[in-house]
Amino acid sequence: MGAARAALASEPRPRALLADCAGRLDQPLRIALAGSLKAGKSTLLNSLVGQDIAPTDATECTRVVTWYRYGSTPSVTAHAGDGARANVVVRRGGGTHGLTFDLDRLSWNAPAPREVDHLEVEWPAAALAHTTIIDTPGTSSLSREVSRRTARLLTPGAEQAEQNIAVPGADAVVYLLRRLDAADVRFLEQVGAGTGAAQGISGPLGVVGVVSRADEIGAGRIDALHSARDVATRFAGELERTGLCQAVIPVAGLLAFAAATLRQQEYAAFEALAGVPVDELSTALLSADRFARRDVALPVAPELRAQLAERFGLFGIRMAVTLIRLGVRDSATLAAELTNRSGVDELRSVLDVQFGQRADQLKAHSALTALARVLTAYPGSEADALLPRVRTLLADVHGFAELRLLGRLRTDELALPPTDLAELHRLIGGSGIAPHLRLGLPVDAAPSVQRDQAVAAVRKWRSRARHPLADQFTTTACLTAARSAEGALGLLPE
Repeated sequence: MGAARAALASEPRPRALLADCAGRLDQPLRIALAGSLKAGKSTLLNSLVGQDIAPTDATECTRVVTWYRYGSTPSVTAHAGDGARANVVVRRGGGTHGLTFDLDRLSWNAPAPREVDHLEVEWPAAALAHTTIIDTPGTSSLSREVSRRTARLLTPGAEQAEQNIAVPGADAVVYLLRRLDAADVRFLEQVGAGTGAAQGISGPLGVVGVVSRADEIGAGRIDALHSARDVATRFAGELERTGLCQAVIPVAGLLAFAAATLRQQEYAAFEALAGVPVDELSTALLSADRFARRDVALPVAPELRAQLAERFGLFGIRMAVTLIRLGVRDSATLAAELTNRSGVDELRSVLDVQFGQRADQLKAHSALTALARVLTAYPGSEADALLPRVRTLLADVHGFAELRLLGRLRTDELALPPTDLAELHRLIGGSGIAPHLRLGLPVDAAPSVQRDQAVAAVRKWRSRARHPLADQFTTTACLTAARSAEGALGLLPE
């Protein structure tokens, strides 16, 4: 990066782009939430953060890219394309209604009205301390300009070919799916390959799919998440095989957020509903409207029932009542059980392993991608000599190879025993990237024990790679595992 900045020192635009990309290496990882219109991105963001900080109603603020960063005090700022800024008034609705960002009356710090390019939200949430989350407009919006805002962030160049250069704004992507159609696949292909695929330039490396609003797949039945998991498995088979996603996880975002913010009054209502005969309650839960009707005799006020239906959905109500009938006796335990069943804990675990623990690798990939784009767009300087090396790094860096292999392992079969498959998955970082996790040892294992285990792993997997009957995929996987073991060995003290 330094050599490129020196070679292009006389070019203001590329110099500024490279300075920005270099600065990103010291910033938190950037994860974008993307997906079709009404896929549940804002609700999922609230559930991941555990606070009500993203508006979920269909207002103007859901039609622009919104950056959520850590800040010591809450603030929302509107940014125009020319750099002008304006403070945004935040309103909190009553009842179950969350936040609303008022974009109708903005006082810009420059004359003349401006169009909002993006919003920046600073919030004192622990989940944002090491990760910046970017909420994007729906990719299938009826407004082409709204959809293009997401494309410009994640697949720059496709929408900006006439401009000098643009680089991806995110290091990793969580893509929400309600169904898998050709538009989803095309968008994911653009995210993964970028517009410079022919030149070896790619977009964000980490992509995790989420079957969103999973509780609605089974029409709110108690087994809805089982149905959603079947759907996720099918989506995974289609997406992971092509390398478009590293995982596909079903998540009921509405339930996850409601569980994180469960109130004692709501727990008491669920407890009262648990005492209603099963058939009688099942009839009342045929629809949300019926459940909240005043002429339906239930031991919970109709207003509170309407609130439960809006916050938890029919699936969440059925699940909460069932858990209480099975023995849950306090609101904290109920919240934990609902959170676990929502799928958000599994998603957090995948995000930690795939993104959080590999933040440096993902940010390095973004920086290399940006460097390749700049060098391609501004030829004719001494920096041209750097481009082949950059492309080689994008293709061959071992951390990137591990991520790609982790994605393929979920759908492609290796001709290895189950115990060896589990070991390979662990070695390439499937359970975490710390040496003891890769080697399957306790955290307090002596360095000498870890070294011996790493050396044995290197020998074992290099030997497996040389097996005369191994196909190309198996050979590549075994060599990747051997290199991972060598990397773990290199991190251990002498």
